[in-house]
Amino acid sequence: MYQALYRKWRPKTFADVVGQSHITRTLQREVAEGRLSHAYLFTGTRGTGKTTCAKILAKAVNCDHPADGDPCGQCPACLGIDNGSLLDVLELDAASNNGVDHVRALREEAIYTPARVRYRVYIIDEVHMLTTAAFNALLKILEEPPAHLIFILATTELHKVPATILSRCQRFAFRRILPQDIADRLLYVARQEGIGLTESGAEQLSRLSDGALRDALSLLDQCAAGGGTVDSGRILEVLGLAGNLQTAQLMEHILRRDARGALALFHQLYSGGRDAGAVVGELSALCRDLLIRVTAPQGGDALLTGGYETAALDALAGLSDPRRLIFLTSQLQSTAAALPLSANRRTDAELCLLRMCDDSLSGDLAALAARVARLEEGRTGQPASVAPPRRETPPAPRAPAREDLPPDDVPWEDAPLPEPPPETAADPGPAAPPLPDPAPEHVPPASRTGADPADSSLWNRLIDSYKSRLPAMYRAFLDGAAGLLAGDVLTVVCNSDFTKTQLHNVKVQSVLQEVTSEDQGRPIAVTFTVGERPAAAPPPETGDKIDDLIRFGSQFDNFKIT
Repeated sequence: MYQALYRKWRPKTFADVVGQSHITRTLQREVAEGRLSHAYLFTGTRGTGKTTCAKILAKAVNCDHPADGDPCGQCPACLGIDNGSLLDVLELDAASNNGVDHVRALREEAIYTPARVRYRVYIIDEVHMLTTAAFNALLKILEEPPAHLIFILATTELHKVPATILSRCQRFAFRRILPQDIADRLLYVARQEGIGLTESGAEQLSRLSDGALRDALSLLDQCAAGGGTVDSGRILEVLGLAGNLQTAQLMEHILRRDARGALALFHQLYSGGRDAGAVVGELSALCRDLLIRVTAPQGGDALLTGGYETAALDALAGLSDPRRLIFLTSQLQSTAAALPLSANRRTDAELCLLRMCDDSLSGDLAALAARVARLEEGRTGQPASVAPPRRETPPAPRAPAREDLPPDDVPWEDAPLPEPPPETAADPGPAAPPLPDPAPEHVPPASRTGADPADSSLWNRLIDSYKSRLPAMYRAFLDGAAGLLAGDVLTVVCNSDFTKTQLHNVKVQSVLQEVTSEDQGRPIAVTFTVGERPAAAPPPETGDKIDDLIRFGSQFDNFKIT
């Protein structure tokens, strides 16, 4: 009977374990020096060697001829553990034996000394699946076990294991195996099995395995089943993936907002047998690489998946900015999470492509921010993050210094007056274009005759009252508008059509009408238009009072103090 590659090539000694040297060296030293713990806890993702190391440790502590902490693999104890005939080393699956009765039976059996080996070893896989009552039943024997008993617990979800269990175990965290280590192991296994695996194919499988060597061996087994050379093209064909080149082309259509081209290429991939979920997953991985490339161009090379050349990533990164890449990544992640429960995976994937090509089709806040940024950039001709240049304020007139005042022995009325500073005309700025004439039915009679000019100071006085009664989403838009009061009508002048669209609703209109009517003591109507904001009215001029002071002091010329 054919045996799967991941079972056939499971490591037999600590030296054969790939990518976990920080754990295997410690376990070897403990076995060699006889400093064994009564409980071990192995944690980490799938396919990284937890159960394998547990079996090697069980053989090492019972081996008749250990070599520097490694089992010999030839003694009766090692052979019995490998073929499962040795009952003193028991492997349990907590997913199916998770009840308190199973743990009680284990406790009753564990007190007996082993028959053929030195230590009775219990390997409990997926220990986080035990119930609370089962954990409580296990706690007592785990705290004070017999001298001949060793527990090895393995889990992929450490946060589900109670703290009382964690504190009584030596914990070892298994890392994800590096892609290069996985590729080297795949090439070694392929040479031993006579499989024509190319280096590009090994790199492709190592990236798809996500740090799990068992997954990589299973994928190699699947791709080699049809015979022939296993290269990147063969892997993409067997596994139903799109490939890096076509994924990059699809991403280019998305970044250029070419919905037609994106849908056409996706249709070509789907008709060719590509899975919709796989395409979405590859786009998500590419978006992550692009985001890292844009935000960390210097030190982020080590974080990339390695599936795309640097030149290709730079070309795609130049078509977008971090804000849009984050939006695209969130859309792809949401779609990938919903695809397993979808009634039509193809339709959901196409809707995701349309939302990514056109931000207006998405109703979330990220899409709204992207639309506002595009409008601001189109209106000002520069990115939205660049602030407009500030106008310099002319310096205030200097107060007269002591040397400018008359001497103390000169009468005040005979002293020459200091020359006033030269007047500097304030820059009024570009003249605002005339506002469009309001509709005849909204123009009050006074403004038609010119008897009551529009008052722009009311808006600046009441702007805080407007904002205090409006929801937060409308307050920012009031900064892009100004109000003119003419008669019984308040005309709100907006700086863009987008601002007018956000403000021209019943909620804003009722608040503006209510606050203005309370301030004026009469009903006020509200209208909206688009134009330049009116310039602020200059402050009233205050004349110089020095002449009045001189005339006032001259009447006391003959007054003397006796």
